[in-house]
Amino acid sequence: MEPGNNTRVSEFLLLGFSEEPELQPLIFGLFLSMYLVTVLGNLLIILAIISDSHLHTPMYFFLSNLSFVDTCFTSTTIPKMLGNIQTQSKAITYEGCITQMYFFLVFVELDNFLLGVMAYDRFVAICHPLHYTAIMNPRLCGLLVLVCWILSVLHALLQSLMVLRLSFCRDIEIPHFFCELNQVVQLACFDNLLNDIVMNFALVLLATCPLAGILYSYSKIVFSIRAISSAQGKYKAFSTCASHLSVVSLFYCTGLGVYLSSAVSHSSRSSATASVMYTVVTPMLNPFIYSLRNKDVKRALLRLLGGKV
Repeated sequence: MEPGNNTRVSEFLLLGFSEEPELQPLIFGLFLSMYLVTVLGNLLIILAIISDSHLHTPMYFFLSNLSFVDTCFTSTTIPKMLGNIQTQSKAITYEGCITQMYFFLVFVELDNFLLGVMAYDRFVAICHPLHYTAIMNPRLCGLLVLVCWILSVLHALLQSLMVLRLSFCRDIEIPHFFCELNQVVQLACFDNLLNDIVMNFALVLLATCPLAGILYSYSKIVFSIRAISSAQGKYKAFSTCASHLSVVSLFYCTGLGVYLSSAVSHSSRSSATASVMYTVVTPMLNPFIYSLRNKDVKRALLRLLGGKV
């Protein structure tokens, strides 16, 4: 682009999913419903774990952190989108866009790291059951969560600072429902090669390391389960990690789907629609997966809601 088109932008325009006025009430109602279900479901999981002493174990400590992160993850994008639909405005300030991008990156990486930590917890529980309490002590659990936060914050800070160095042109329309990193970088006037290198390197490094840890943990878990002689013992061992495996599959499959759809399709709108799966649907389904497939969580929820156990 020509240098004459360069200007200091004060805001961006989030185009969302559709510009059709008649579709806006439908989109508003759909996303408001999903957001409320996500927040309520994850808060109930957190309260159930806090209120039931039987759930004060490493596995549920990590689950409560995951539920908190999922609530924050969804809250970085959906309320702004709903506000824009309600006020019939597409604008988001430059500062607001960078802030939204920063917190989105923090919480999506936290999701990623916590799923890896939870896989390690299941690995220790099944492969080293006699040493589980000694290994997964409160200090180590707290340290693992702290490391997850530090890595996520540093990564988000790096990416945000890289965006701050960019100059933007008069084309400030983002074909998405939130300030997605890649979409914002593509609006830069001049060469953004360095941003692309940093962004893709961080994506590969921070996504593959936890995933590699998860795959390694579950390979060891599978070998340990196969060594169990009784069918009941195998079922009991597998059932303790079935919920986590379901959440991991949902998170990584939807994330991979978004990445592939954006790489294959040149339509940013289709990428925005696909990203709903891991930004909204996955955090919404996680509480259902853990409550329906886990008897301890289900019992704690019934007790919390005043039902009979």
